[in-house]
Amino acid sequence: ARADKLARLGLSAAKIRTLKAIGTALSKGDIDLNALVHMDADDAHDALIKLHGIGPWTADIYLMVCLGHADAWPSGDLALQEAARLALNLRTRPDAKRMIKLAQIWRPYRAVAAHLLWKYYGVVKGREGAPVSSAASSAKNSAKNSAKNSARNNGGKNGRTRRPAARAARR
Repeated sequence: ARADKLARLGLSAAKIRTLKAIGTALSKGDIDLNALVHMDADDAHDALIKLHGIGPWTADIYLMVCLGHADAWPSGDLALQEAARLALNLRTRPDAKRMIKLAQIWRPYRAVAAHLLWKYYGVVKGREGAPVSSAASSAKNSAKNSAKNSARNNGGKNGRTRRPAARAARR
């Protein structure tokens, strides 16, 4: 597409240059996006950041979200860094370099760890889900209600279930 058309769609000049660079790399065969998912996460990351306008964070998020790469690790993500600080009880927020070291234990599933840490961050910061303090009491109440319903459905008989009337009539 022409740059003026893309600009009218709201893309910045930098994004237009990046899209054109990606298009050129694809047409020349300099990068194969389908091959990235089968590559080691670090190699795929390195291949992506060679493209004009693609930085480390963009490369890792693309690998995780678009390709579902299980070992991508966006070490420069601030929310991920803060989540690691909270979850691992660190004094200071780890920088990207330290995040890479911390995540070695989660290989080859660092992306899974990232998703869990982001979810943890959201809950702890009160930005999504139930607050941590009420989550435990909700689980406790849910377990109590489940036990009551189970006993009611079992006719109060331990370990024995009632047969539905239709099944009982067939016998």
